[in-house]
Amino acid sequence: MELSQRGRIRDGDQWAFGELFDETAGDLYRYAVRVSGDWAVAEDVVQLTFLEAWRLRHKLHAGDESVRPWLFGVAANVLRNTARAARRHRAAMERLPERDVVPDFADELVGRLDDSAQLAAARRALGRLRKAERDVFGLCVWADLDYASAAEALGVPIGTVRSRLSRARKKLRALADEELGNGRELRTEAGQVPGGRTEAARSIRETNR
Repeated sequence: MELSQRGRIRDGDQWAFGELFDETAGDLYRYAVRVSGDWAVAEDVVQLTFLEAWRLRHKLHAGDESVRPWLFGVAANVLRNTARAARRHRAAMERLPERDVVPDFADELVGRLDDSAQLAAARRALGRLRKAERDVFGLCVWADLDYASAAEALGVPIGTVRSRLSRARKKLRALADEELGNGRELRTEAGQVPGGRTEAARSIRETNR
């Protein structure tokens, strides 16, 4: 009898693992971008997730179930470890003497400013939730896993996933509005050009020429 993808990966079949990469890498990347808020970090997370999944492949149990929930569970752990390392790095950098830095506003960046600000606000709001609520929201909403798959990824009952997601959504609505409001106030106080981030970035770029 032919082994399932799960069984083949568990047995070290590199072709099966390559198939898993082709099937899930794009979704993993989008999930990592939304959680981390950084395109470069998301690329690293995808690579680390597959490296870690290959290392832990022997932990897959037998069966025909999709490997996707287990893989996203690995990704959630990688994201937590990455965020922890980033916090340590920021703390170390804050201890260094400050220096003046002139930002480089590349043309292709200007069009991303609105989306980046909204994503940053969403991430700040998400960071104010309990860890368990953040994990469930990320997997169900940003990774698009169903309740059963998220429950498998996190090792909790489906009912727990439902209740945590419900609480997370209610809290995030209010927190995201608050974060976006705070962001607008900070930009105004910093003297940003009225009329939007795009105009401000272009104005600064022209001044620095």
